[in-house]
Amino acid sequence: MAIAIAHLGQSGFRLSLEDAVVYVDPYLSDYVEEIEGTHMRRLRPAPSRPESITDASVVLVSHVHADHCDPLTLGPIARQNPACVFVAPYEVVDLLDAKGIVPRARALVAGDDWLELPGGISVLPVPAAHRDIVRNAHGQAKCVGYAIRAGKHLLYHSGDTSVHPEIVARLRAIGSIDLAMLPVNECNYYRERAGIVGNMSIREAFGLADEIGARTVVPMHFDMFAPNCVFVEEIEAVYRHHRYGFRLKMPDDLTDALP
Repeated sequence: MAIAIAHLGQSGFRLSLEDAVVYVDPYLSDYVEEIEGTHMRRLRPAPSRPESITDASVVLVSHVHADHCDPLTLGPIARQNPACVFVAPYEVVDLLDAKGIVPRARALVAGDDWLELPGGISVLPVPAAHRDIVRNAHGQAKCVGYAIRAGKHLLYHSGDTSVHPEIVARLRAIGSIDLAMLPVNECNYYRERAGIVGNMSIREAFGLADEIGARTVVPMHFDMFAPNCVFVEEIEAVYRHHRYGFRLKMPDDLTDALP
């Protein structure tokens, strides 16, 4: 089964599988700037307009923050792709339904079990620690990542997360991961003071990748907003000097990410 991966910016990806096209956390508008101000202006243009997307089989949303759950992106995708299935945490499903963006009937709440989705793919929601793992009264996680099985390939998109023992254990239990998409916009005092909830540092993300046996790592969530930026040179230097056992693929260089 052939897999092609395209980066959409921030944590957004388009996964083209043999019989399905999966979008993960697409952010293709200026919504964050509209609600937060000009300091959160996009640093890179959207690769496409939301209304031009007509090939979506599945959309995976990791959590409710606007750069991951963007109504100006998800609304047009839902309208242009009436057969598309949405998978998201309970809070996102409630929000999208309440605002008339994605009807509840078209959405699956991310739980703890594998989901069989269109195109012969399987998806396992994995809890995310943003900054802690938070669950509702039904045990459903407020923030998630996704393990995606397509044919012989197993991919992991972490969503926004810190390293957490439960996440490590869950990932080690499902087998060897061919490609892991992990945030590297570290949490620190100054970002938290500015109201930015950071994620793993570069070293934490790479350490997690080593621990779960990922073969290829794609860093993400570092290129869209100035207050949240990480230099590519910094990412590459950490990788080069620590001699990790996985391949590093920068998000804009994914043509041979899964040979």
